[in-house]
Amino acid sequence: MAQESVNCKIQPGKVFVFIKPTCPFCRRTQEILSQLPIKQGLLEFVDITATSHTNEIQNYLEQLTGARTGPRVFIGKDCLGRCSDLVIMQ
Repeated sequence: MAQESVNCKIQPGKVFVFIKPTCPFCRRTQEILSQLPIKQGLLEFVDITATSHTNEIQNYLEQLTGARTGPRVFIGKDCLGRCSDLVIMQ
């Protein structure tokens, strides 16, 4: 279930960010990305706490990216990293 949830989101040409809304780093990532001129419909924030599979999703994100903490920013199938990785790129 967790793999399907993640894999169906990460698609070429889109930016997906897996977040926990209460996480300050996730909120900061939302602020940073929302300020960029990303075409409408190509940026999506996915609240992993809105499901009963949060732990499984985090475990799968760890398999994919090496870390299970949020946020996890994907451009297409490539993981950019987390909030601090975006701050460095600014």
